[in-house]
Amino acid sequence: MSNEEALAHAQNYLQVIRRVSPGYARAMEGVALGSKTKLLQIAALNVRYELMYSQFAKIGLKPRPLPGGCTAFGAMPEATDNRHVLLAQNWDWIPQVEGLFLKIRPETGPQVLCFTEAGVVGGKIGMNSEGIGLAINGLVSNRDNWERLRKPFHVRCWEILNSKTLRQTVGKIAGGERSCSANFLVGQQNKLGSGKLVDVESAPQSTLTLSPENGVVTHTNHFSNPGKLGVKQVLDEERRSTLHRYRRINQLLTPIRGGKEKLNMTKAEAILKDHEGKPESVCRHANPAFPEDERYQTVVSVIMDLYTGQLKATMGSPCENSYQTLRL
Repeated sequence: MSNEEALAHAQNYLQVIRRVSPGYARAMEGVALGSKTKLLQIAALNVRYELMYSQFAKIGLKPRPLPGGCTAFGAMPEATDNRHVLLAQNWDWIPQVEGLFLKIRPETGPQVLCFTEAGVVGGKIGMNSEGIGLAINGLVSNRDNWERLRKPFHVRCWEILNSKTLRQTVGKIAGGERSCSANFLVGQQNKLGSGKLVDVESAPQSTLTLSPENGVVTHTNHFSNPGKLGVKQVLDEERRSTLHRYRRINQLLTPIRGGKEKLNMTKAEAILKDHEGKPESVCRHANPAFPEDERYQTVVSVIMDLYTGQLKATMGSPCENSYQTLRL
């Protein structure tokens, strides 16, 4: 897709965003003004999920590696040693993309701590002062199409992180059709010992809710049951690393699910550093078998305690960088 095509598509989506989320549109205008960047360029960054994942769907059945790779899991209070809800994720993407953590203090609504990409409003991984947490996974289906102009993925993430209840977050995910597929792992805890987690797989015209199994929920980059959502899975051979990572993350969490161990921040760090199957491992590294511009790797690793509002993160692979602690 050429730069001109991307900007033309961004113009169409800008009109959608102004209609469905005026606050998000104003925030994009602020980013454009502050960065001295054209608004359409900022808009293109904010709808890059729709533009890129539609392209992935088109080429997904061809013998070419596709990006994508996020490994996420969550644990309920009964599965953690401090009875707090934990959410964790490795986000795998293009290492040249600049990322940052934001602390957002709105005049009204929850305070937010989140990770995002440069130029993208709000965040895609994070939590808020109401105890809401969000992790995400890219999904690809045969029905993904940017020409279906609907509320963009990043706008939904922004709305989730501005929600006050878990029911509201699910409504933000499931409300209306979507241009492209995506997975949202969301949770909430604002009282010790009680909390909730739910995973929502979303296809363009349907959603599927997955509940924790023995206090633990996991997800990577494929649908658990595409038939229930009325879509076909788009996986070429290289993208099948999602199946390996899914098996491995569940294997690593078996002692937690079985009640033999309790999860904590330290154990979550060790899980996110796992190299079984490297380079296509939970802690993902550049694969030299791929062209240089298609060597995707873990660019941020995040662990969130939804009760305390503590977030531990690395910028870059967790095996090569120390976790730093941030707080709401």
